[in-house]
Amino acid sequence: MKRINNSVIALSLFIGIANINAQEKKQLTLDEAVQLGIQNSKSLKIDAAKIEEATADLLEAKNRQLPELKVSGSYMYLPIKPTIDLKIPGVSAAAGPEVHQVAYGSVNLSVPIYNGGRIKYGIQSAKYLVEASKLSTENDKIAIAYNVAQAYNNLFKANQSIKVLEENLTASQKRDETFLKLENNGVIARNDRLKANLQTSNIELQLLEAKNNYNIANINMDLLLGLPDNTEIEVDQNYIDEGSEVKAVDFYVNEARENRKDLQALAQQRKAAELGSKSAKAENLPSIAFTGGYVAADIPKFLTLYNAVNVGVGISYNLSNLWKENSSLRQSQAREKQLAANNELLNDNIKLDVNREYQNTDYSKKRIAVYEKAAEQANENYRITKNKYDNGLATMTELLDADAAQISSNVGVINAKADAALAYRKLLQTTGTLTIK
Repeated sequence: MKRINNSVIALSLFIGIANINAQEKKQLTLDEAVQLGIQNSKSLKIDAAKIEEATADLLEAKNRQLPELKVSGSYMYLPIKPTIDLKIPGVSAAAGPEVHQVAYGSVNLSVPIYNGGRIKYGIQSAKYLVEASKLSTENDKIAIAYNVAQAYNNLFKANQSIKVLEENLTASQKRDETFLKLENNGVIARNDRLKANLQTSNIELQLLEAKNNYNIANINMDLLLGLPDNTEIEVDQNYIDEGSEVKAVDFYVNEARENRKDLQALAQQRKAAELGSKSAKAENLPSIAFTGGYVAADIPKFLTLYNAVNVGVGISYNLSNLWKENSSLRQSQAREKQLAANNELLNDNIKLDVNREYQNTDYSKKRIAVYEKAAEQANENYRITKNKYDNGLATMTELLDADAAQISSNVGVINAKADAALAYRKLLQTTGTLTIK
């Protein structure tokens, strides 16, 4: 009975471990991987904080147009009798009461009426900067989507290479068994059998390298997607079939000019800089505000003051502006020039990027046809060489060379298709039209 219980416990543990291992695998399409990458991106969390900062700056700018209401009060104890010299005729200060404490308070109100447009320019400039931050975030999302696609592509190629190499390793091992029997029967020489064994060892080394690449690619994907490090990701086999017909290069250049978020963000920054220059010019203008206040004071046995209400208009002007050069204006104008130069440079880079990725996409598609043709030739060559070898018309070396060429060509077809799918996504990224579903 005890042995049965132990067996049940062992079986339960085995099932539990199997379930845990099963949970470590996760099948993901490329679009699902992109969504996970965006949700768990550390860079986008930083971008979100930048948007919050820009929004806070906008709130600060809006607050400047609201009234300022300040309340102040003070209480003072006077340990030494103060000297009071009243200038009122007929009133003697010496006969006055002793003053040992003073309390007073005031309320001041200021409502801006005119300040040269600085408040208005500040609010609009802050709005542009908030929009620029949002556009920068969208641009980063597109970049992350491509980075995830690139990692997914590496994982896909490593996985497919493993499958091809495992199939060829199985076939090579079976061939080794056959050659061993032929050697034992004196049909082939020992040297030929060892050559076949060496070919098997080479395939095993290639398989080890492919598995190592797969493990590295899988860890990279786990980190990008925010998954546990031991999660094994199963890629979608239909990934390499994605894509569409490539249009003329001018189409993609125009798409980039209309859709690139970094270009749009730069345009918002330039608008903010223009308003910054206008605001700097307004520093040379006076500020006008409606003012109001209330004052109350109490000096025991001497003075009580309340209902001292005042209203009026206040004008403020910094006379030093008459001889000081407006450094804020010069800084803002320099900022405008920098942004204008950045805009020209970005446009040039966009044109270069689009043309480069267009050529890479075209090149990648052409590579597929070449690799497929090479694979057909390699497979046919192996079939013919194998037939010749079986009839004693080809050497073992020729057979093994034909087999190695067949493996390389078949792996090349898979890699070429995956690279073409990735190249098309890179082209879409440079145009700002990479879809994030």
